[in-house]
Amino acid sequence: MKLVIRLLLCLFLVKSANAATVDTLDIRSAKMKRSYKCVVITPDTYKSNTRRYPVVYLLHGYSGNYANWISKTPELKDMVDAYQCIVVCPDGAFGSWYFDSPIDSAWRFETYVGKEIPEYIDQHYQTIADRKGRAIAGLSMGGHGALWLATRHSETFGAAGSMSGGVDFRPFPKNWDLAKRLGEPGPDGSNWTNWTVINEVNKLKPGRLSIIVDCGVKDFFIDVNRQLHQRLLDLGIDHDYTERPGQHNWDYWTNAVKYQMLFFNQFFNK
Repeated sequence: MKLVIRLLLCLFLVKSANAATVDTLDIRSAKMKRSYKCVVITPDTYKSNTRRYPVVYLLHGYSGNYANWISKTPELKDMVDAYQCIVVCPDGAFGSWYFDSPIDSAWRFETYVGKEIPEYIDQHYQTIADRKGRAIAGLSMGGHGALWLATRHSETFGAAGSMSGGVDFRPFPKNWDLAKRLGEPGPDGSNWTNWTVINEVNKLKPGRLSIIVDCGVKDFFIDVNRQLHQRLLDLGIDHDYTERPGQHNWDYWTNAVKYQMLFFNQFFNK
């Protein structure tokens, strides 16, 4: 019995020693003149070789932070090991929506997450520093952010995903501090049109970006996601679109991220 326990303990220690590593660091924004925390998850093989790894950037939602993904979905470490990639979880602050505010020059989260953070990660980690080795995804506000950044910076990101994304926030003019970042919405949200993903995808060229979008059928964002799906179809832009049972909560996102990570792994292995 003692021998069995020792063997099990050895197996546990070996597994632990080879498990993915989670680091929390500060990354400074030159544009905003301050630092924000960021989680970086590296796979079990990272420290033992010099190979370069693809990177998935995972964005949190409104009122969330950099630690949400790893604290709510610890199995991310298993996915990082399985797919041999790096996952980066930046901080998008409280209600940034991941754009550069037109009314607040100190609010530059498109620049920070879309440019400054990838540059930092490429300088400090063994990454594939190319759009073919970068994907970006997020939930809710982060779903908007991922598609917004990827469509506007397709030279940086080759694939993008949205889970329960706020891909058109004009139907919600009083929510999520949007007026603080964009100004008043105007009639039917007309002043916000140019800041929505559903409008930005009009500029996409077919084949330029690998896209995956999903949303729960009981989610308050289901209608705008269906409209985005139809817009992409009308534009002839290939994408994966899925509706599943679920609401706007972590039960849904913990499941959805598994499909998104599989999609990105297939993209990286093309």
